[in-house]
Amino acid sequence: MTDMRIGHGYDVHRLVPDRKLILGGVEIPHVMGLLGHSDADVLTHAVMDAVLGALAMGDIGKLFPDNDDRFLDADSIELAREVARRAQEKSWRIGNIDATVIAQAPKLAPFIGEMRTRLADAFGVSVDRVSVKATTEEHLGFTGEKRGIAAHAVCLLFYDA
Repeated sequence: MTDMRIGHGYDVHRLVPDRKLILGGVEIPHVMGLLGHSDADVLTHAVMDAVLGALAMGDIGKLFPDNDDRFLDADSIELAREVARRAQEKSWRIGNIDATVIAQAPKLAPFIGEMRTRLADAFGVSVDRVSVKATTEEHLGFTGEKRGIAAHAVCLLFYDA
């Protein structure tokens, strides 16, 4: 029997002026960006937390603390590469990733393919193992009011020892 683990990740950041909007490692043209210590890429953060959760290694705040200046304005895709390296070091491989971005604006459909490609590359899997979806909350809550963006992610890991 193959050993498998499932992980879930969630992240949210506030939208503010004068910041780039980065999702899944892709810069999205928008009038606002996400506030955070790193590049505040909620999609990549949620995926990293899903993988770390499946590994029982905590979350990205433990691995890349926001009070450590080494991670100030960090590229989250590069941080994801480190998470993938740690999984591989423990003989785990990613079976698949399924993620959802929750944002009222901007429209993300034109960028989904590139997000999938960037995440697949960072985690060392083929793009057909990475799903990214986007939805709105029909103008409800902080995401619906365009005050922030959230993301959920799940992943399946297989033990390869």
